Amino acid sequence: MAAPTARAKLPYLLAAAIWALAWALGSIPALTERLENPLLDLNLRRLAARLPPEPGIVLLDIDEPTLAAMAGDYGRYPWTRAVYGTLIEGLARQQPAAIVFDILLTDPHKEHAADDLYFIRRAQQHPNVYFPMVRLPATPEADRGGYPLKELKAAQARTGADPEARAALLLPLQGLTDTGRVGTINIVADGDAVIRRYPLYQEIGGWRIPSLPARVARDLGYVLPEGAALPLIWHGLARAYRTVSFHEVYFDLERKSPQRPANEFAGKIVIIGSTAPGMGDLKLTPMGVNYPGPEVIATALDNLKNGERLRQAPAWAAPAGAAVILLALALAFARGLSPIYLGIALAAVTVGLAGLAWLQLLYLRLAAPVVLPAAAGWIYYFGAALRAYLVERRSRQRVTQLFGRFLDPRVVRDLVAHGETDATLAGQKRAVTVLFSDIRGFTTLSERKSPQEIVDLLNRYFSLQVEVIFRHEGTLDKYIGDAIMAFWGAPVEQPDHAARALAAAREMEAVLKSFKQELGAEGGEFDIGIGLNSGEAVVGFIGSPEHRQDYTVIGDTVNTASRIEGATKGRARILVSAATRAAAGAGFEFADHGPVKLKGKEETVHLYEPLWK
Repeated sequence: MAAPTARAKLPYLLAAAIWALAWALGSIPALTERLENPLLDLNLRRLAARLPPEPGIVLLDIDEPTLAAMAGDYGRYPWTRAVYGTLIEGLARQQPAAIVFDILLTDPHKEHAADDLYFIRRAQQHPNVYFPMVRLPATPEADRGGYPLKELKAAQARTGADPEARAALLLPLQGLTDTGRVGTINIVADGDAVIRRYPLYQEIGGWRIPSLPARVARDLGYVLPEGAALPLIWHGLARAYRTVSFHEVYFDLERKSPQRPANEFAGKIVIIGSTAPGMGDLKLTPMGVNYPGPEVIATALDNLKNGERLRQAPAWAAPAGAAVILLALALAFARGLSPIYLGIALAAVTVGLAGLAWLQLLYLRLAAPVVLPAAAGWIYYFGAALRAYLVERRSRQRVTQLFGRFLDPRVVRDLVAHGETDATLAGQKRAVTVLFSDIRGFTTLSERKSPQEIVDLLNRYFSLQVEVIFRHEGTLDKYIGDAIMAFWGAPVEQPDHAARALAAAREMEAVLKSFKQELGAEGGEFDIGIGLNSGEAVVGFIGSPEHRQDYTVIGDTVNTASRIEGATKGRARILVSAATRAAAGAGFEFADHGPVKLKGKEETVHLYEPLWK
């Protein structure tokens, strides 16, 4: 009993092992993200196609046409910073919500100090102009020689902040830094080098240094979400935000009579950056490669302005989903359900999970796990399906080996095709017809032949008669000395078992006659008796599972058939009981031999001899 119990527990043990693996993998965020991010990125692109970009954000793009157009009067990039001073002055007249530079303006131009000063004064004059800075790679040595954070107006001191804290920062011109309207543009990509979030701040020694989008958002009154980074909801693919070439706006501002609308940028956030390939500000995002860096800032500001953020499902969601799938599969495999149907069901569940993840992202802005729960399910499925296949193959081989001794190969194949096993066919009560056939006159014949000749003769005769039994889809029970026992009605149900047995008996008689002719003069005394009886009997495997088992039929129906065969002596070659005569139905004729007292039976049995037309 221990072995079946262990086999029954195996599907659940396998499920538990795979769930433990899924839980362990789910506790490694970097690995979980690697698994989930490809599908998440696909859904983010699908969502972006539905979401128009914020119309209140405009990009002034230093693109290739701008570089070419400005070269004549202002030389090669970088230009004198008086250009930006003029731009700020012109844009400010339209009262934009903010002017955001996505250009690092760090080292002074010594030969153009006046231009730098003009630019700085224009920036200081207008309180809605913002500039980027960069947090340099943090090392103890670099930070010790860095900028004092207590002097950085943009930094916010937290409780317990270190007043002597310093940080290695790449700052804009000192006059721009002193405005306090600066923020970092460091973007940390995920493990696969894809940008999916924008930092809101960096914390150093108890001081919070805001990112450029967060610094702009704070002044514009946008609510900053909790957390150090903002998972981004993208709007449109690359270059979806309204973009105007820098030179078109700049040249128009210099005209005495501008041709562009006077309120073109009124109330808008204007981001000044570059999408020119040579400027090196192209990023890898879920929207694709070469995504413009200014549009990443635009996306972050879009999210902050509209209160959007991509929410992550709780850490337990993936292991919980895996547990549900694994438990369902374990129950199904333990109950022996078809692996084919389970594979179809699991495929449907996988598609359903993917569809649910899309709906959650679309309506809830929630990134739900799909790959880890589905992968756990498929790993379990393939392992359990392989085990089920091997078990079934062993079962088929066992059925073939067991029944190959008793049944016609075609019947065995039919049993195997229907998934029958020795377990499913054990201990059944069936309506059957049992046939006993014994050789008469064999003793006299054996006295005149050598032992080997006797064995060869019996083998030849039994082979012929077994072929008859198999041809009529009977089951060979056993050889009893020089007798054969067979039955119909099991393991395959045969409503016409009596008619089949009678047809077999008739052919066995014909085979006997042919065999006697083969024996010639020696076959004169060779004869057989055949007895048939019908009724209920118990069929199943009898014997030791470790050594030998026989598929046999037991019960009074069998004993009576044996006694009927014994009663054929001196009466007829073939005799059947009244039960067999009744079960055979129309199409047979019988000669009545009346009630007969059988050996070992208290009551008489009415016997009939079939008459062949």
